[in-house]
Amino acid sequence: MDGLIQILVPVALVGCGMAAGGLVISVRGAPLLLSLPDQQYVPIHQFLVTRFDPFMPICLLTALFADLVLAFAVDGAGARVLCGIAAALLLSAATVSLTRNVPINRWVSTLDPHALPANFRQLDRRQRWVRWNVVRMGLTVAALAVNAAALGLLL
Repeated sequence: MDGLIQILVPVALVGCGMAAGGLVISVRGAPLLLSLPDQQYVPIHQFLVTRFDPFMPICLLTALFADLVLAFAVDGAGARVLCGIAAALLLSAATVSLTRNVPINRWVSTLDPHALPANFRQLDRRQRWVRWNVVRMGLTVAALAVNAAALGLLL
């Protein structure tokens, strides 16, 4: 079991760190997306989403799986609890992604930037996308911090 733990701890940390980093990048880029005219926003959003997917979900789900296994496999109640908390935080981030951000991304992917709906301003979901992105970034960064604390207990 020790060999498995030696593999899964770095996998959890790297996967979580990559997911958190990608979400920090997207949150930091949000002001640009919010400031763009509608006809420029749509193709840029469409372009960026295809660059972050499937990278972000793979990192997030890999870290989640590693933390779930670690929550049962590591010695010590403290490390187990921390790995369980990290898994719960990552599961929450994945849930926000699937229920809040992905539907918005799918909607934007259906738009033609040269023929936006007349009521696009009323339909525009940029603010909502940014808010949910901040939520999932916070959850993922918190999971990374918890994973680092678990590593401290395992060393």
